Amino acid sequence: MRPREIGPPGTPAAHDPDRWGAVLARDSRRDGIFVFAVRSTGIYCRPSCPSRRPRPERVVFFPLPEAAERAGFRACRRCRPGLAGQGDPRGAWLRRICRFIEAHPDARLAELSAVAGVSPHHFQRTFKRLLGITPRQFADARRLSALKAHLKGGRDVAEATYEAGYGSSSRLYERADGQLGMTPATYRRGGRGMKIGYTITDSPLGRLLVAATERGVSAVSLGDDDVHLEAALRDEYPAAEIRRDERVLRPWVEAIVRHLDGRLPHLELPIDVTATAFQWRVWQELRKIPLGRTRSYLDVARAIGAPRATRAVAQACARNRVSILIPCHRVVGADGRIGGYRWGVERKEKLLARERRA
Repeated sequence: MRPREIGPPGTPAAHDPDRWGAVLARDSRRDGIFVFAVRSTGIYCRPSCPSRRPRPERVVFFPLPEAAERAGFRACRRCRPGLAGQGDPRGAWLRRICRFIEAHPDARLAELSAVAGVSPHHFQRTFKRLLGITPRQFADARRLSALKAHLKGGRDVAEATYEAGYGSSSRLYERADGQLGMTPATYRRGGRGMKIGYTITDSPLGRLLVAATERGVSAVSLGDDDVHLEAALRDEYPAAEIRRDERVLRPWVEAIVRHLDGRLPHLELPIDVTATAFQWRVWQELRKIPLGRTRSYLDVARAIGAPRATRAVAQACARNRVSILIPCHRVVGADGRIGGYRWGVERKEKLLARERRA
């Protein structure tokens, strides 16, 4: 149950026929201007790469190799796309700034913009347009990557914490919930050793399963029978020690049921789940949607600064393990249609109707 660090998605091929046409034509004139990445292989290439062309629904475009690598893709060994943009001033500018941030992860925006030779506003906007994330998010991601590498290499938590540049263990643990979804020690063990208690009860929407660690709720599921709910929980957390514990979970379960009954409009419970950085951005935005209101996938994508990422927003909603607490049911299609829901469209409609009445 190790989290993968994946950044904001690129532009799908279906949304950019011009660049897709250049890829189909193996147009070498576009080398260095953008790269294309293939989701099924995890590899990115230059437009002129001689490799076999993938299906367009598997392709996303990035303005620079660094952006593709930040999203989790690796360079093609055949066309070596990282060398294609060496003459591109954008690539050189971005590489210089990224190296500076890696060496000075706590540098403030004013210092970074001075190094870049532009105003703070222009620097922030340009950096995010090229790489898909802010300079602060890039610094956090690089520091987290270093931490993971040290932990995987066998370093103890204290040593890995300081070598990764966190400065103090308290600073790391402040960020661990949102970035690792578990404590660093648990991550070092690959998620093993987690103790999850769960219980199942009746709710206005059928059987309700609530599972939690000592740090927060790790699963909220809806269904028709206990057997399937329990099996799904064990599939979701195969390395954890899972046991039924109704007494400890009773306050959280009662709060969720009261919320579903309309007696507790605002539900605030601690959450302990793993997620990518992009999923956390989406989920945090979902929690801002007021009770009884809805937003479209496009609305959410725009709110997090990634207007072309509607499909990725939908995927983040589908991977939400703590329904109700993270209200993915409040996201609908741009045309107002109800859209899909992991626990059934009928439950989604009932949820929204109950919230409107509340």
